[in-house]
Amino acid sequence: MKIDVALEVESTDSLVAIDFLVDNVNVSKSRLKKTMNAGAVWIERQGETRRRLRRAMTDLKVGDILHIYYDETLLDLKVRPPIEVADFEWYSIWYKPAGLLSQGTDWGDHHSVMRQVELHYKLQREVFLVHRLDREAKGLMIIAHQKRAAAAFSEMFRENKIQKEYRIEVLGDLRDKPKGTLDAPLDDKPCTTRYQLEKYNEPTNTSTLNVWLDTGRKHQIRRHFADIGHPVMGDPAYGEGNKQRSGLMLEAVGLVFDCPFTGEKRTFNKADMA
Repeated sequence: MKIDVALEVESTDSLVAIDFLVDNVNVSKSRLKKTMNAGAVWIERQGETRRRLRRAMTDLKVGDILHIYYDETLLDLKVRPPIEVADFEWYSIWYKPAGLLSQGTDWGDHHSVMRQVELHYKLQREVFLVHRLDREAKGLMIIAHQKRAAAAFSEMFRENKIQKEYRIEVLGDLRDKPKGTLDAPLDDKPCTTRYQLEKYNEPTNTSTLNVWLDTGRKHQIRRHFADIGHPVMGDPAYGEGNKQRSGLMLEAVGLVFDCPFTGEKRTFNKADMA
């Protein structure tokens, strides 16, 4: 069941959020509380920025508008939490499992890296997203904990000062082109994807590649390899003959950058996590 509705508080009868929702939404009180905790209820109040409403006992005012985005399937979605790789106080490094969003949507943030990191630090740190991984992908991410850190890393990504390495498995045999550069524009913007063959698996007719990006367009790796007839295995959106139940075979396995605060070189590899 899905519910997408906006309700305005018009009287003083139910000025506590959970009571107002129980009176106006045909969902049990316990499920409504879970929906609020999941970040799928928003409040609009005059003079304030629209925000998620999590506290069930929040006092409401006449004129408040509550937006409820109730998705039963999404609410009960079980996902693996991210793994903390390193903590530098100003920022931290995390490994995102497949299935987690980088950040939440109107329909909730309980299944996002951002919210999971907030909860890991017991809501004692600010959390800023400086880059993304697709929901279906997995791998290393940088999370900032200060606006200054977020601005610094955002600039570093724009200036290509952070080296990101990916490992992917694509359909087909690339032994005749074991190393190359894909530079077809995406969305009318220039972009460059470099790759090197690691191995070819004849029984599955798939090639494992190491990939580096010189730009960061949406779904760049997935689109570039689908365009040359070697789509990423398990990709639900791009390519033909590459669908499989085991999920998207795309992983961010490496990060290399100079710390914007100390200048020290930071190197992180998936292999070092074992």
